[in-house]
Amino acid sequence: MNINYELEQYILEHSEQESDLLKELNRETNVHIYHPRMLSGHLQGSILKMLTCMLKPQNILEIGTYTGYSALCFAEGLSPEGKIHTIEINDELEDFIKQYVNKSENKDKIILHFGDALKIIPTLNLKFDLVFIDADKKQYIEYYKIVFDKVKEGGYIIADNVLWSGKVTENYNDTDEQTRGIIDFNNFVQNDKRVFNVIFPIRDGLMVIKKF
Repeated sequence: MNINYELEQYILEHSEQESDLLKELNRETNVHIYHPRMLSGHLQGSILKMLTCMLKPQNILEIGTYTGYSALCFAEGLSPEGKIHTIEINDELEDFIKQYVNKSENKDKIILHFGDALKIIPTLNLKFDLVFIDADKKQYIEYYKIVFDKVKEGGYIIADNVLWSGKVTENYNDTDEQTRGIIDFNNFVQNDKRVFNVIFPIRDGLMVIKKF
């Protein structure tokens, strides 16, 4: 959802403030890491934390760690015994991610995995209350399919970037596999009778999916 700068600042000023660690991570990601727009950021991070507080999951799976901002937000919302498994394919980010996870008071709740999520997920002998998909847009349907049976009945899947900067409503080049991946995913979920889904027009779009 496009909002002007003043309104965005008002929203942020009247939402829980970023922790010092998240502020540092936000800043350092923007300074040192490619594509910093991929960071969840203050507002979305606070929403993910709030959803975690509301849903009270014991086990979360995150597909796409990036620099760890969203994982830290999920961990803040987890109960002391809760865990988040987060998977990142870019091993060049490993040291950066570990640096900030290790600084967190919630580090014991975060389990890091590095590699291809489609290969790692089948090795996780767990049922998840909540799954967050925020990785390769071309593979969203594959992520959804591979995690579905690992989501508990009544559990949730949240998919990020489902509005894809508005491209979902525009004509796009057939070679744009990222946009096609998002559109195909949105249509697939919309026609999946096993779930209830709604898109929240937050940032680049969050689809929240409840498994019956």
